[in-house]
Amino acid sequence: MYKILKKELLSPNVWLYDIEAPRIAKKTQPGQFLIIRTDEEGERIPLTIADFDRDKGYISIVFQEVGAGTQVLGQLNEGDSILDVVAPLGKKTHIEKDMGTVVCIGGGIGVAPVYPIARGMHQAGNKVISIMGAKNKDILILEKEMRAVSDEVMVTTDDGSYGIKGFVTNALQQIIDRGEKIDEVIAIGPVVMMRSVVEATRPYKIKTVVSLNPIMVDGTGMCGGCRVQIGEEIKFACVDGPEFDGHMVDFKGLMSRQRMYKDKEKTESDHVCNLTKVKEAL
Repeated sequence: MYKILKKELLSPNVWLYDIEAPRIAKKTQPGQFLIIRTDEEGERIPLTIADFDRDKGYISIVFQEVGAGTQVLGQLNEGDSILDVVAPLGKKTHIEKDMGTVVCIGGGIGVAPVYPIARGMHQAGNKVISIMGAKNKDILILEKEMRAVSDEVMVTTDDGSYGIKGFVTNALQQIIDRGEKIDEVIAIGPVVMMRSVVEATRPYKIKTVVSLNPIMVDGTGMCGGCRVQIGEEIKFACVDGPEFDGHMVDFKGLMSRQRMYKDKEKTESDHVCNLTKVKEAL
């Protein structure tokens, strides 16, 4: 059992939980994710680890109440316990010294998983320029935290209520146009946003990494739901990623596959993962 130490509402239907998990916190690296299950009947929910504190022994998750599983998760309170937390999963973000200037882009709730990456890049001595995007000012999350680990922060809102009016790609283009030498771009958010970032950097041949955590289902490679074409190869986002070279991702196929699960996300009873099928067959 994993105790919820803190519950904070970041924006409408978006929660931050600090979860007591000292062994997981000790091993977790930026870019990795977890599988969470609230109770015996709960679905398996893959979520990127938004933060971790090795000394205090906790990890943090940020999630939006969308489907039935996240709605159940959102009903828990401080002091309640979560049945299962399996982590850290996936490959960690490549972070080292002297990488140069790294632009970390988070769109919507994607700001949460990009935060530990920006922090790791900053702690390694790299220049970090962060771009945060949201539909409006009221749903922007973790701005204070991002400013603390960035050399520069640019905020964009669709409606112009805060920062630059437009999308994260508008801010990215401003950085490119001013002559900033960008050594790497890391983008996390809705798939359509990540595709736009990739197309913005492609003409300049700027290395661009995207995290494909939005398409995960079971998080183990057994269900095949996160299958994606990377160049000429077929990969699974959960076990081969979640981060990939954005210029190699088949976004057309990825977005088509993502739409297949849109209706089923609304109710957990619609989805039976392959792990469950194997268990029932034993």
